[in-house]
Amino acid sequence: MAKTTSGTKTKTTVKRPSPAGAEKTGKPVLLSGGNPQIPKGDGDAPVQAYIAALPGWKSEAGRRLDTLVERTVPGVRKAVKWNSPFYGVEGQGWFLAVHAFNRYLKLTFFRGAQLDPLPPVGSKDPNTRYVHIEEDEAVDEAQLADWIEQAAKIPGWMA
Repeated sequence: MAKTTSGTKTKTTVKRPSPAGAEKTGKPVLLSGGNPQIPKGDGDAPVQAYIAALPGWKSEAGRRLDTLVERTVPGVRKAVKWNSPFYGVEGQGWFLAVHAFNRYLKLTFFRGAQLDPLPPVGSKDPNTRYVHIEEDEAVDEAQLADWIEQAAKIPGWMA
């Protein structure tokens, strides 16, 4: 933290990591929770960059999820928006997003309230449901694939 004085007022500034810092190390800046700061972009490349930049166990979990989505929804549309991978169907919108937190990866099903059975975590948005993937918990990939398949058939979130 640096303090500067201008006349009688003191201004305190806080240095924050910037994308320019990433250029020095060659790695994306990790935001809170270990969420990689990846530039917005359409296609597989930015999603793969996000997954590769996830710290520790989250990177492998991200790879497994990405493979599961590709296998379940052939031709899935991918993008990174707001430092999160998005998965969708062309002309139907986005059905799934991923975001890293300290202890888990949060999978956001934008129309999750229409899935059967309901994904386990509710939201303030009555349409949205979440699944949390944690480090030491087994993932029911069959159930996850079922939710992904259902979600891909529902008109998604348009951004």
